Amino acid sequence: MMFLNHFLSLNKQREKLYNKAPKGVLKDFLAVPFPDPKGLLQQTPILSVDFETTGLDAVQDKLLSVGFVSLQNSKIELASSYHQVINTQQKLHTDNVLIHQITDREKEQGLPLQVVVERLLEALAGKVMLAHFARIERQFLRQACLEIYGISPVWPIIDTLAIAKRRLDKSDVAYDPSELRLSNLRKRYHLPEHYAHNALNDAIATAELFLAQVSDDSGMNKIKLKHYLS
Repeated sequence: MMFLNHFLSLNKQREKLYNKAPKGVLKDFLAVPFPDPKGLLQQTPILSVDFETTGLDAVQDKLLSVGFVSLQNSKIELASSYHQVINTQQKLHTDNVLIHQITDREKEQGLPLQVVVERLLEALAGKVMLAHFARIERQFLRQACLEIYGISPVWPIIDTLAIAKRRLDKSDVAYDPSELRLSNLRKRYHLPEHYAHNALNDAIATAELFLAQVSDDSGMNKIKLKHYLS
């Protein structure tokens, strides 16, 4: 009951924000109802999303690149893949560049923040966002929308890190927090190594991990969405 109340509250927030939003992509996004939490996971449209950022503070730092790919009927739809670097005005620091490998030159050739955010909102409408350590995606997208539209939207999220943490906590055995990293969780499920810290690569890697996690619970055709929402 607590979960359903939370989801109903999320939908009410969406409706209120829709009434306040200016005409355009954000209002169109808020006009589409969220997927039914009581529906089967297999029938739920999902968008796996990953961001690269200039830091971890959504207010002080900026979105640097966005990658996403759709999941439908237990399949990753690679034809839906999207990756784009953003032309942020914030200067990149060397230690940050070593992680995401995006240079100032690539950044300067990127698209404006609003263009990329609107492409993401169009793809996310009517879907559930999937992310690993979803706090980053939630906070940075809400902050970007606040800067662009003056409104921070809401949307349902599945977090592969949260799924893994719940399972490890239930085992009642001490574990190293590093076990919750995307690469280490993929090893646990015998998934191949991937080129990390590229937004699209990580979005696809997260989608693969999620499918592996769900397979442990008898598959997407037997489980309801509500059991995985964060």
